[in-house]
Amino acid sequence: MSGNFRVGITRDVLDSRGEPAFGRPALQILDSVADLDWEYLPSVVPAVDGDHAARYDAIYVNMARVPAAAVARADCRLRVVARHGVGYDAVDVAAMTRAGIVVTNTPSPMPRPVATTALTFLLALAGKLFLKDRLTRSGRWNERMDNMGLGLTGRTLGVIGAGRIGRELLRMARTFDLKLLASDPQVDAIQLGYVGARKVALQELLRQSDFVVVCCLLTPGTHHLIDAAALREMRPEAFLINVARGPVVDEAALIEALQQGRIAGAALDVFEQEPVDPANPLLAMDNVIVTPHSLCWTDECFHNMASTGLSSIVDALAGRRPEFVVNPEVLSHARVQTWLAR
Repeated sequence: MSGNFRVGITRDVLDSRGEPAFGRPALQILDSVADLDWEYLPSVVPAVDGDHAARYDAIYVNMARVPAAAVARADCRLRVVARHGVGYDAVDVAAMTRAGIVVTNTPSPMPRPVATTALTFLLALAGKLFLKDRLTRSGRWNERMDNMGLGLTGRTLGVIGAGRIGRELLRMARTFDLKLLASDPQVDAIQLGYVGARKVALQELLRQSDFVVVCCLLTPGTHHLIDAAALREMRPEAFLINVARGPVVDEAALIEALQQGRIAGAALDVFEQEPVDPANPLLAMDNVIVTPHSLCWTDECFHNMASTGLSSIVDALAGRRPEFVVNPEVLSHARVQTWLAR
């Protein structure tokens, strides 16, 4: 590499052919900058380390963690950690802020794809899609009368976390004539009213909903938000859907609730342990739909995520404030001020 800005992209964005899963066009954002060189990290790594932070001005991160130790050395060159996605629980944001490193994410491309994922799960659970697929394939056609689906008209959808994704889900769900509830201390009732939802406390949402969808960020306050006590509040005929982060739901408590028939079923795109343990009891349950933290991944979604994330790197290295900064307080850090003022 030359003396230009250096950008590293974690190698876990590549597919089995060695091509970027988000497509090559998004990379033109980096290629169009004359004083910027970029490369993929030499190997897939579980975490960014001090050597990476000393080599690159910015790192585009998919699944790799970014711990405090990565930016603790005196030779840290890193200015930007850009997350390929909306969640940033794998990044030690407080440590980045102390070190004068801007953390960005890509929230704008995510609401429609993730909301579509939640609706896909809801419709599949209501129609017993996977059960009926198995009936057909196994010659059990005549059992269809014993496996009636659940009509949606007048049923209740409860959304936990009414940020961009949650509100998009509520907006889309109106098409199905569902009653809409939302629980989010950060969103006021008027905002929710615009999408036809009523703001309620979490306990009331759990008690009234036929479908409970988890959409909130993973924070210390939401870790195991849906625990054994919360699951006991749900109705026996209700379904739990998690499109947020695995640890928001106490998985052991969920397994117990499903085994005891205290809720009707679940659909999960995320798990407490990822990749999921093949011995996890959830994988053997007929009333549970599972996907590998990727159901919202489409060509459109990934291209838009990469375009947003890589643009944030270009903006920051050019001295401009990126559109989506996770830790805005870092912008007043003396280290950031020396290059942001450019």
